[in-house]
Amino acid sequence: MASTAAPYGLKPVNRVDGMPYAGAIQSFLIDPAGEATNLFYGQVVKIGSDGYIQLSTATGADLTTNNLGGDSVGAIGVFVGCEYVNAQGQTIWAQYYPSGTSNGGPIVAYVVSDPNVVFQAQCAGSIAQADLGLNTFFNAVQSTSTGSTRTGNSTSALSASPQAAAAAFRIVGFASTPGDAYTDVLVKFNPSAHSYLNNVGI
Repeated sequence: MASTAAPYGLKPVNRVDGMPYAGAIQSFLIDPAGEATNLFYGQVVKIGSDGYIQLSTATGADLTTNNLGGDSVGAIGVFVGCEYVNAQGQTIWAQYYPSGTSNGGPIVAYVVSDPNVVFQAQCAGSIAQADLGLNTFFNAVQSTSTGSTRTGNSTSALSASPQAAAAAFRIVGFASTPGDAYTDVLVKFNPSAHSYLNNVGI
């Protein structure tokens, strides 16, 4: 029973066709000069105009000006860690990317980029059984501080005010009892919210 507000961003759990999620990820680069925000496990990321991974700072409340990848552009997926070489020459595999990390070499972001993956997330309030099939979005914009530098995980929640109108995520199931105070739901990216299904280029 989800009676406590303890959001954790988006966690991959399976595919929308019922097949297990086998851990597939895609590698992208973070700006080697340093990205200006933390990137936490479970945060939605996009490809920036410079070709590097960046944090999505839209709520996804609509698929035009608030789309996750920018104006009418979709996100690339969900960040699940990174790899880089530190100043001591050690290879670091990290749960999150610390803001400004720069080593002059490649910094690799690992992203769940499959648009058919289903994610578990907590809502900022109660979601009813009747809300199944509606759309939701981030309750507040993601930022460099919407995560824990201790655990490396996102602390973003989804809105508890689902809508029929277009938005970033479709509610496809429940991970806790519908009507719980802070319902855990299962969601997937809506087509226009994901770059691989959106016909607008970056």
